[in-house]
Amino acid sequence: MQHVTRERIIQAARGWIGTPYHHQASLRHVGTDCLGLVRGVWRELYGDDAETPPAYSRDWAEASGSEAMLEAASRHLEPKPVATISAGDVLVFRLRTGFIAKHAAIVTGPSAMVHAIENAPVAEVALTNWWSRRIAGAFQFPDLSEGS
Repeated sequence: MQHVTRERIIQAARGWIGTPYHHQASLRHVGTDCLGLVRGVWRELYGDDAETPPAYSRDWAEASGSEAMLEAASRHLEPKPVATISAGDVLVFRLRTGFIAKHAAIVTGPSAMVHAIENAPVAEVALTNWWSRRIAGAFQFPDLSEGS
């Protein structure tokens, strides 16, 4: 396994740009959702999935009432203060106040992120105030080599 660096994370995330949105998928250039994007970058960095998620519906979070995405991120990634977000970090979002967190993205710069969202291919977009206000958690990949 190569060293995990912020540069490698960003390069891996950008490699997914243009991948069509497909619910529950995680196959670069074929289809992915936001969780699949993070899983795919993890596989590129570490070789295998950290865990295989169970099948989930589009309303899984509302139906279950659990913070499954935040819990999974906390099991495999290192939580960090939102104020210290850097390129290469993973963000988890709560898209509506009072709702479960169920969207994820990978930060690529001071004000940019790569994400997969329904009805659009994976894209690098601005990390605007709209997105920033909805951050429910910030995480970094484990064993990060800060040299690059």
